[in-house]
Amino acid sequence: MAQIRPLKRLMYRFGANQADGDGSMRAELGGKGAGLAEMTLLGVPVPPGFTIPTSVCRYVLENGTTPPGFEQEIQDSMRWLELQRGQKFGGESDPLLVSVRSGAEISMPGMMDTILNVGLNDSNITGLASCHSSTKFALDSYRRLLQMFGSVVLGVPKSGFDRVVHAVERKSNASLDSGPDEEFLTRLIDQFKELILRHTGREFPMDPQVQLSMAIQAVFHSWTNQRARHYRRIHNLSEECGTAVTIQAMVFGNYGPDSGTGVGFTRNPSIGDAAIFGEFLSNAQGEDIVAGTRTPVPISELGRTMPKVYRQLRSVVSRLEPHYRDMQDFEFTVQKGELFLLQTRAAKRSALAAVRCAVEMAEEGLISREEAVGRVDPNLIGEILSPQLDLSSVDVQPITRGLPASPGSACGKIALSADRAVAMAGKHRETPVILVRQETNADDIHGMDAAVGFLTARGGATSHAAVVARGMGKCCITGAGGIIVDERAGIVRINDLKLCEGDWLSLDGLSGQVFACEIPLRPANSRNAFLDVLLDWAHEIGGMPVRANADTPEDARRSKMAGASGIGLCRTEHMFFAQDRLPHVRAMILAENTEERQSALNKLLPMQQEDFEALFRHMCGLPVTIRLIDPPLHEFLPAAEELNAAIADAKKHGATQDRIRDLQRMLARTRELVESNPMMGHRGCRLGITFPEIIAMQVKAALQAALAVQAKGIPVSPEIMVPLVACVEEIRCLRRVVDDAAAQVFTQEQDTVDYKFGAMIELPRAAVCAASIATEVDFLSFGTNDLTQMTFGFSRDDARKFLDAYLDLGILKKDPFISVDREGVGALIQMAIQQARFAHSGIKIGVCGEHGGDPESIEFFQSIGVDYVSCSPARIPVAQLAAARAAAFHTVGQTAPAQELPVAQVG
Repeated sequence: MAQIRPLKRLMYRFGANQADGDGSMRAELGGKGAGLAEMTLLGVPVPPGFTIPTSVCRYVLENGTTPPGFEQEIQDSMRWLELQRGQKFGGESDPLLVSVRSGAEISMPGMMDTILNVGLNDSNITGLASCHSSTKFALDSYRRLLQMFGSVVLGVPKSGFDRVVHAVERKSNASLDSGPDEEFLTRLIDQFKELILRHTGREFPMDPQVQLSMAIQAVFHSWTNQRARHYRRIHNLSEECGTAVTIQAMVFGNYGPDSGTGVGFTRNPSIGDAAIFGEFLSNAQGEDIVAGTRTPVPISELGRTMPKVYRQLRSVVSRLEPHYRDMQDFEFTVQKGELFLLQTRAAKRSALAAVRCAVEMAEEGLISREEAVGRVDPNLIGEILSPQLDLSSVDVQPITRGLPASPGSACGKIALSADRAVAMAGKHRETPVILVRQETNADDIHGMDAAVGFLTARGGATSHAAVVARGMGKCCITGAGGIIVDERAGIVRINDLKLCEGDWLSLDGLSGQVFACEIPLRPANSRNAFLDVLLDWAHEIGGMPVRANADTPEDARRSKMAGASGIGLCRTEHMFFAQDRLPHVRAMILAENTEERQSALNKLLPMQQEDFEALFRHMCGLPVTIRLIDPPLHEFLPAAEELNAAIADAKKHGATQDRIRDLQRMLARTRELVESNPMMGHRGCRLGITFPEIIAMQVKAALQAALAVQAKGIPVSPEIMVPLVACVEEIRCLRRVVDDAAAQVFTQEQDTVDYKFGAMIELPRAAVCAASIATEVDFLSFGTNDLTQMTFGFSRDDARKFLDAYLDLGILKKDPFISVDREGVGALIQMAIQQARFAHSGIKIGVCGEHGGDPESIEFFQSIGVDYVSCSPARIPVAQLAAARAAAFHTVGQTAPAQELPVAQVG
């Protein structure tokens, strides 16, 4: 049998400006206990109490019993608390009542349990009423204890108490929310006791010591309740920490007009302006203000009704921000004109308020600029810069929910095909359109360009729809449940609802919710002075350079305006999807010999060159990484089903034999090219090896463009990147193709330009063999989308079928397609970087997968020596702030921002 280690300390007291702990002891005292200890030391009026540390909770959960000496420590601490308050726990004339509250190290609002008014029973309720001159107050306090204790400690369903309340309300023609009389409360207490007896088989315990012991045990075990476990799972919190338990003397705001309860903020949590903001409710307890059954007044009204209390509150609050160096959310109770603060914590705030507070606090000297940058979650930037649904203007429920794959919101009319999206949007895009598909593919690009947002039944965070949406800066929800698209019939079924093309849909890109109606949009805050200042500070701090994934001149223009350090990924195949180019691409694919293929490529070359010239001009000397063609060729052809339908339609309407033969030829070629597993098929560098003329055309287009721009006095920095390499022999083969094509261009143009040659690491074998590959290239760039797929063996478009279950069960802590899997994929990247730098000390290394725009992933990449990341244009500010934030935390010796204190329940 394993030996049980004794614990260092079982209780930590606070009160009368003295405390056994302080705010730094969150791991041991929990956020609640550490916060109360810190406030006590600060001289804030806090009801006294003591905290049982998280180590005791862990001991109880592991061993099924309390540690030696625990009960004696409880008795000693309760005697100390009685002396502090001048009351007797369980006394009959003026009983001391306590609250028993949970308090984990990390804030878990509402997830665990609290019991108020512990110590009240049949014997001392009369004394409580007499001492405070209010029988109604005493009865109401007893009612609250029975309800909380019965539910939390004894396991009586809350619905059972609700039914009792409704039954008594019907018989009494009164309401619990509208000031019940003594008879009503007495009847409620009696029936609560009967419910407890009926459900548990035992009476409510009258012994205050038994109440306290049972309440403490219940709070310990609330750590393992279902909602707490679920909260920790979705927020990636440890299951091992346990909760502290704080026992604190009760103070009451429901004594009369000179009492009350309130919640406030040191700054406005919506817009961030520096003024006390909050609400107060007289003659009430904390749960009354939260329940919303009575309308509170602005906190400033205290200046009129309780001027002395208001002055004291302002004095106390004025000390909070300078001490905690952050905006605070505080809760307070006034008991017969005496002020008590029950908690203060770092305040929840909107994105706008978070940015403004960080900037203004730095300008006020409360924090440094590095800390200001570190205070703002980079993901909030997307919220500020994206339009949002104005859900306050409607009362509507979502019809389905999917993965919010690209931020912002969109509202438009349903289009079920790319062609219909273009037609419905109109020439000048006067009609907003939502493209709804089972899943999108390359053929949908023109419809995606015309739409304001996309909704797909399948796919994940890095599916085609998601990647294109982020690149375009449009809202996208993928993997939404219950969607069946019938394009021919012009209808879409979403769960039990049937919608037609042209009906309105609204997409909430923050939550992934879909609404079957038109909801107004709040415009994006494209110009925000505080955000501009914060991003300027981020640039000063530095961190990894952030490049853009940009495929078009418009992408490049937007990226440069956003401050991109270059283009880290230009997916050249995306240039082929334009309507004027697709016929030439298809002619190239359908070619029966090299001569025919070269003829089609000759027509494509000037088109690609024109685009490359625009990219180089916009970047003006910054690096432009041009990835050679990657996807399988069949993706440029229509689906076989579409071609069969087109052939049937052509025959039906008397099309020429040449037209029918062309369609039949395309169908045969499509069937020939279709692969069982195209993700691992004839794509990437394999295309270049089997069809080197395609690669040669792209290299010539890129370098001719570079020379043309250079001739106009604009500096250029082209980088040619080979995708999906697995071995160094592929690199050597394709380097010859690239260098030969470059030599032809330089001879023809009688001029040269410096260019870099690199490889994209997307396969585990390439990562393992990075040393040999590095000796043949100037740079490496990790394509983390495919590297994640290949390492896990997951298809990112199909994984949604089981990925949610993996996350719910805790098999995976995070979606690996959103935040890089550090243990597996991350380890491969780190190993590859070490090998590559050993073999080629001057090699440049980047990341160009979607993880390049994820703040958590950026922090990891910076820590392992990645030189730059690349992301979609819309994510550039997010990535810039994330990179600067990682650098700022390194500068101030932190690894993560300070966590907020947990929500307190006001007594």
